Amino acid sequence: MPENTKAPKHFRPEPFAYHEVIELEIDSLSNLGMGLGRIDRTVPPGSQSERGWVVFVPFCLPGERVRARIWKNEASCSHADLLEILAPSPSRQEPRCPLFTTCGGCQYQHLDYREQLRWKRRQVGELLQHMAGIDHPIEEPVPSPEPWHYRSKITPHFQKPRPDRDLNIGFLAAGSRNRVVDVPRCSIAMPELNEALPVERTRIHQTAAQGKFRKGATLLLRATAGGVHTNPREVVEERVGELNFRFLAGDFFQNNPFILPAFVDYVAKEAAIDSRFLVDAYCGSGLFALSLARHFEAVTGVEVSESSADWARQNANQNELHNVTILTASAEHIFEQIAFPAAETSVVIDPPRKGCGQEFLEQLFAYAPHRVIYVSCNPATQIRDLKEFNARGYALRTVQPFDLFPQTRHLECVATLERTDT
Repeated sequence: MPENTKAPKHFRPEPFAYHEVIELEIDSLSNLGMGLGRIDRTVPPGSQSERGWVVFVPFCLPGERVRARIWKNEASCSHADLLEILAPSPSRQEPRCPLFTTCGGCQYQHLDYREQLRWKRRQVGELLQHMAGIDHPIEEPVPSPEPWHYRSKITPHFQKPRPDRDLNIGFLAAGSRNRVVDVPRCSIAMPELNEALPVERTRIHQTAAQGKFRKGATLLLRATAGGVHTNPREVVEERVGELNFRFLAGDFFQNNPFILPAFVDYVAKEAAIDSRFLVDAYCGSGLFALSLARHFEAVTGVEVSESSADWARQNANQNELHNVTILTASAEHIFEQIAFPAAETSVVIDPPRKGCGQEFLEQLFAYAPHRVIYVSCNPATQIRDLKEFNARGYALRTVQPFDLFPQTRHLECVATLERTDT
């Protein structure tokens, strides 16, 4: 153990000492964007894998040999910080942002974009096999037309100002749950946001100097055709294809407008197969319910938030979509008012990152629609739920990734499921 380096109180001392420096080859990338390597080592009884002990190291790439410093041992793997790239990968590129590896917002700026897509596709397939026991081909990811400066919304934050430290305004540091990195500009934010960010940063610093902040806060910068909006309660408008959507600036709306038309068109194509009716079960302000309306005789959007449902209704009226009905329902009664025949109905679900709750799934399976189009920004929870669909008589037809989040580990996936007993 290096001199003057004291292990944390609950540090697990094997198979590596705290801050022990090791060399290893990186074999692959985890779905969290970490380099994964294996190293021969004497390990606790029952833990030895055939290919050696697994070590996760951030910001390195498959095929690289690296020096890394251990900071944590778990029951089946270790975690290390990257110290040096001894042999770089040919896919390694120079990150555009000087804060890459410090700011936790991006994981893949050092990886060629085509390789990012290849690894994301592979990761989805591996998750599907390991978590759900389903061996199914994954379609080639649809790339973002803009791999840089694509985000239309960012939310920098800061902690309570203190006289003994700088006021950092930005995002969480890589590997930290509470340390904020100062971010004066962001390489994946739209240019309009980077132009507006210095003004917001100056405002916060001036207000902090006057002692007006009793705690930290989160900023909002959202870009639309109408400019950059910083008030979460301001009504903004976003255009997708031929439709206009109005909603509050602070509300959720997909924030890569460059890929959004292709994304929505694909969901429409999948949902419309052999279906006359559509239910959008997490409709929000109406993105899918309205965008898909022209493909169906009738559409019902269901939303638990009354305010979001109101925006969806207003957007349907504004776009003169007379075959769309928006319902407000509690989480326990999502399908109670749906009168469409299940055998002729597709259901689109786009849940939050935590996936579908069991209560929602039970209602969905009881309704038993002909097709389900499951949209998710978290393949891990999506695949967890796909295992449940598989057990309830739904076959997985296609898995189509869309890269809404270049330079990061995140990925949007659209899974098409179909009942097998109809």
